[in-house]
Amino acid sequence: MTNRYPHFQEEGLSLISTLWILTILSILATQLLYSIHIEQRAQRNFLDRAKYHYAARAGFEWMLAVLRTDRTSFDSTGESWSEPIDGQIEDGVQLGNLLNYRVTATDEAAKVNVNTADVGLLTNLLTLAGANPEDAATEELANRIVEGQPYRSVRDLARVEGMTAQLLYGVQQQQTETASAGSAGDVSADKSENQPQQQGLLTLATIYSVDTNTDANGQPRVNVNTAETGQLTQIQGNNNQPVFTQGEAESLIQQRDFEKFAALVDVQAVSDELFNSIRERITVEDTQPQEETNTQQGQGENRENDGAAQEEGEQVNINTADVETLQSLEGIDQGIAERIVNHRESVSTFQNVDAIKEVKMLTQGEFRGIVDKVTLKDGETRNGLININTASAQTLALLPGMDAEKAQAVVRRREESQSNVVHIDSLTQKEISGNPFTEISQLLDIAEIDFDTFREVVDWVAYRSHGFRIEATGVDANDKVVSMCVGIIDRTGDELTVQYWQQD
Repeated sequence: MTNRYPHFQEEGLSLISTLWILTILSILATQLLYSIHIEQRAQRNFLDRAKYHYAARAGFEWMLAVLRTDRTSFDSTGESWSEPIDGQIEDGVQLGNLLNYRVTATDEAAKVNVNTADVGLLTNLLTLAGANPEDAATEELANRIVEGQPYRSVRDLARVEGMTAQLLYGVQQQQTETASAGSAGDVSADKSENQPQQQGLLTLATIYSVDTNTDANGQPRVNVNTAETGQLTQIQGNNNQPVFTQGEAESLIQQRDFEKFAALVDVQAVSDELFNSIRERITVEDTQPQEETNTQQGQGENRENDGAAQEEGEQVNINTADVETLQSLEGIDQGIAERIVNHRESVSTFQNVDAIKEVKMLTQGEFRGIVDKVTLKDGETRNGLININTASAQTLALLPGMDAEKAQAVVRRREESQSNVVHIDSLTQKEISGNPFTEISQLLDIAEIDFDTFREVVDWVAYRSHGFRIEATGVDANDKVVSMCVGIIDRTGDELTVQYWQQD
């Protein structure tokens, strides 16, 4: 059949083709607009992250400035550096807009250092992280950790045989934690809403705790294991008087190879070497004839006759000789002689000559007076000490000689109100809350801390820190963290140095 309207058919096909072309162009335009939108959004996101990254960096630098101005001889949670800082910086892209940041600093010395802790402390730490203290495997794991020291990060403990994810990360292992397990550092903060119910080693431990090897006045401590006689005689106690005389210093040198401070309490006033040199010259028996003794008592000439007896080479009765007579013995000076006399008058008389070695070099008060002024190791720094001004009661309870009651007493002491306001320095006049420890010996002011506890814990504690963790975040108007940076700061030198850095 012949098509009577061929031109209409051609027009229809053209219309359909046009519609298809318009549809395709519309789809392509939509896709193009969507791509442009996505690209613009990505650019905005990238720009926002860049801006908030620098906001976080601004917060980080601000906290660095706070730490630089810290002039106290101690570090406590009552100081300005421990308070979170919320600040703003100007938006460099959008004029008039402000970017928010939030920054916190924490003390690494509030944690247990896995590079310096011994088996006992690590066993306690593993127990706090959830290990069974009655299980022999817990102590075995602690031994393996010690064998693997030092570690480059706390996360390296994951490679120790017997370590579990629960112990390392906490009871509730978060996906974000697992994803970051391969990181070189130990300081990434997992800010998921569901925090672990029980803290793991990543939270409780560190490798960055450090303190300077100086006293409260900033003076280098005297190493009693290597110091010469002259240096030892310069050590002063709480009364600003020398603690060791020449003879005592020489006797201490003959006995030293101290690994713990507690060993100083047991140092003999009369060393074995000194005892062997005077053994034939001393006695606990009265060697003078009774008639001569009676005559001396009647004439009141004991001291002169004792001196004469020494000239004749007679033995000295260490139970009756006075300080001057004891000094006639070679190597016994006034300091050692006075300690011998004090011992027999306050403790007991000597039952035999060997008992003279029971006389101690230091009293408890003298030990307390010098413990912050001496050291057992050379070096400008000391690693792994726990700061009693910042550590939690849980961490303090892990230390030798401590328990939960004693740890709580330490926390109460440092948090109590003080009648005299302490300031950082005369320039800033910033108040410090609480009653921080300014010397280790102040632990003995706490009723719950007896001397036996003090001598056990003194090797493990400090009252300040030079290693800090700074975490800074850039926060948008909805209080959402857009960017974060974390750094570990060491301020043992003249300038603050970054030991570890991580940013996202």
